[in-house]
Amino acid sequence: MKLKIYTGAEVRELRRKLHLNQSEFWAPFQTTQSGGSRYESGREMPDPVQVLLNIAFGTDAKATAIFDELRTFGNPKKMAK
Repeated sequence: MKLKIYTGAEVRELRRKLHLNQSEFWAPFQTTQSGGSRYESGREMPDPVQVLLNIAFGTDAKATAIFDELRTFGNPKKMAK
């Protein structure tokens, strides 16, 4: 599955549209304010953060596909089918 790769500028714009400060925005992603600041200023975001951003800001279909893939991965019996 292809994930959207969010840039720092895109995330900063999303945060601003939501009228949230960095601490408020990044807390649900288990990321500190300073970590979020680094990402927003151009540092590479780890893959798990990118996955969570796709779930939070992508389409319902994208979120469902991510969950389904993770559930299949977590259940080896389903992978054998």
